[in-house]
Amino acid sequence: MMKNLVIVESPSKAKTIQKFLGDDFVVTSCMGHIRDLPSNDQAIDVANNFTPVYEVSDDKRKIVSELKKLADKSDMVWLASDEDREGEAIAWHLSEALKLDPAKTQRIVFHEITKSAILNAIKNPRNIDISLVDAQQARRVLDRLVGFGLSPVLWRKISRNLSAGRVQSVAVRLVVERERDIQNHEQSSQYKITAEFSVGEKTVTAELPHRFDTEPEAQAFLERCIGAEFAVINLETKPSKKTSSAPFTTSTLQQEASRKLGFSLSRTMKIAQDLYEQGLITYMRTDSVNLSTLAIDAAQAEVTSQYGAEYSSPRNYTTKVASAQEAHEAIRPTEFGTKTAGESETHKRLYDLIWKRAIASQMSDAQLERTIATISISTTSETLTATGEVLLFDGFLKVYMESTDEDSDAEDSKILPPLTIGMNLPLNLMKALERFSRPPSRFTEASLVKKLEELGIGRPSTYAPTISTIQARNYVVKEDRGGRQREVISLIMVNKVINRNVDIETTGVEKSKLFPTDIGSVVTDFLTEHFTQIMDYNFTATVEKQFDEIAEGKVQWTKMIGDFYFPFQKTVKLTAETAERQSGERLLGTDPKSGKNVYVRLARYGPIAQIGDANDEEKKQKGLMPTQSIETITLEDAMELFKFPRVLGDLEGKPMVVKVGRFGPYVEHDGTFASIPKEEDPLTVDTERALVLVIERRKVLLERTIKDFESDPPVKILKGRWGPFISVGKQNVKIPKGTDPATLTLENCMELAAQQAPPPKPKRGSKAAAETDAAGKPAKKAVKKATKKATKKATKKAVKKTVKKDVEKSE
Repeated sequence: MMKNLVIVESPSKAKTIQKFLGDDFVVTSCMGHIRDLPSNDQAIDVANNFTPVYEVSDDKRKIVSELKKLADKSDMVWLASDEDREGEAIAWHLSEALKLDPAKTQRIVFHEITKSAILNAIKNPRNIDISLVDAQQARRVLDRLVGFGLSPVLWRKISRNLSAGRVQSVAVRLVVERERDIQNHEQSSQYKITAEFSVGEKTVTAELPHRFDTEPEAQAFLERCIGAEFAVINLETKPSKKTSSAPFTTSTLQQEASRKLGFSLSRTMKIAQDLYEQGLITYMRTDSVNLSTLAIDAAQAEVTSQYGAEYSSPRNYTTKVASAQEAHEAIRPTEFGTKTAGESETHKRLYDLIWKRAIASQMSDAQLERTIATISISTTSETLTATGEVLLFDGFLKVYMESTDEDSDAEDSKILPPLTIGMNLPLNLMKALERFSRPPSRFTEASLVKKLEELGIGRPSTYAPTISTIQARNYVVKEDRGGRQREVISLIMVNKVINRNVDIETTGVEKSKLFPTDIGSVVTDFLTEHFTQIMDYNFTATVEKQFDEIAEGKVQWTKMIGDFYFPFQKTVKLTAETAERQSGERLLGTDPKSGKNVYVRLARYGPIAQIGDANDEEKKQKGLMPTQSIETITLEDAMELFKFPRVLGDLEGKPMVVKVGRFGPYVEHDGTFASIPKEEDPLTVDTERALVLVIERRKVLLERTIKDFESDPPVKILKGRWGPFISVGKQNVKIPKGTDPATLTLENCMELAAQQAPPPKPKRGSKAAAETDAAGKPAKKAVKKATKKATKKATKKAVKKTVKKDVEKSE
């Protein structure tokens, strides 16, 4: 008999923990969740008080079987999954699936993978917390009911293959509403007055406290200042300080890693998971900013040792999130004495960020002195103000400075030279610069997480998956987009002469920002109109609070689900019966040539422009470009789309054609498709440029081609991002490990393609169709038979055509 079996989620975590426990313990992994709801509408027994019907997924059956054997041989089983609700649910599912004896089962939790933490957890086991399990079940069941309730309605009323969710749909709504705020922003401009003075070898920059609305007002002010004398009439010095930020929570780590390191949310969480499982940081899914007494003491010792006692300021922080419950501590290093750690450069960069933030949180405030100088103008009663800042003691700034998402017009405070009251200041120049009002900033992944957290929507474990999901569903895209140019007026007075300049600046450049797609906007409008409760920010936040109450044992989860479900189901039924189909259609105007109406709307494969009404048999349609939207496109832009396809010159006797497809503009030539870069206008691409694009694309294709069999369907062996693969028509086929791609024959390729081909869809009334199971899937025997027949036929056809071509070539 084996004495102790410890089950954790991942192999790397098991490997780390095994080092801390003796030979009496075997640590193994369950590889995450072992059971889940099946992907059909039978997963929840609504009539039986919303009982979930769980099943062991196919890829986990072998793991469960092995774990069951190990558990049966053990005197004691220790369930050591993560300490949050998800981890508690995994422990419960293990207990149920493995049929563990409660007398021989212990639940242990820890928030860092260190020897002391693991041994302490072994000394202090507990039972599975059913309230935490119920909270996780409630979330899973509610989200399934919402998703399976809304998605079919969207399929019927908008388009197939759409989905909706309690959190994801609200996240999309935030992005859609922000975009509309930006589009509705009415730009205005004002004139900012600044003056530069010489003080010895240094320059002092001062600013007029208010701005002028018009150019003539700014011009008049500069004219009043011609020949004026300027003097310091007041000096005000104020002490100020900057305090360090709290240690990282999940959301603040995601935000700061995005700003400082350029990491996506999912990448940050993957790297943090690795660091946690290697025992380098504490648990990475937390909304607490609290540090343990041991951690504070360790940080104090490190600060004092590295920087001196004057830099140490031990403190604890209060969590602003009232329902913080995901873990006991903020994210911090397990050993403050380890300044660098991680298996790769990427891991080291994130670890460095976590170390600096945690250590800075235990350091002294930065002490500053802020000086404000008021400067008089002899020809007017108005005054200028110069502001400077002196860093007296750097404190935590010696280690860390937090970033921000917000753009700002404000200049960094500068150090002022010594000034005295009454000092005359020689004027170098005075300038009136036109400044424009700014619309709200588009969301980045990080700032969207911040907004969700502010609204109380979601939890540390759901932020990254939610934002990944809305992008995967193509409701939101993360893109860089170029700006537009605009004129900026500046009036500059030097030596009593005012010159007017008109410069060109680029505005609206976006990098890694979130934009709603047309389908995202249409779905949001439909759900907001018909499912007001689901799309309400307060409702989503209230549900999170109810989950917290379930976790605390205050509320029965099935009652909470019932209170929501039955009214929701009535709304689903009513909407399905009465709501009209939605396409986001807009009438732009009329076609100058035909006089027909011009519309933009959503179609089956995306947004289109259309000349002619729906019942017009001669209507014309063109897809919009990826950067265009049915909400903002103009009639002029829509009419430009109908200039495609553009036939350019010939290459090797065949035309090069500029087209616009679902993924953007491209040049097509003899089966080669060359994308036109985003920054280029497809309407201006000429024959010479098209030739360059086609030749460049050919080179790329040639470099990635290992073998080309010139068969029908086309069969090629290509180099891919994840290694070589076979392309058979539209099917991509994996090459078995250890196989040299260059040795594969056409017959080998066709065999592999047949083995990996999806089951053919049986025709209605056919024998295969009759041999379907209750779930509507073809019976294995019928599928196997049909696949074997299709394989034989396809291989024979491809080989025959290839042999024929070879014979023709030899002749």
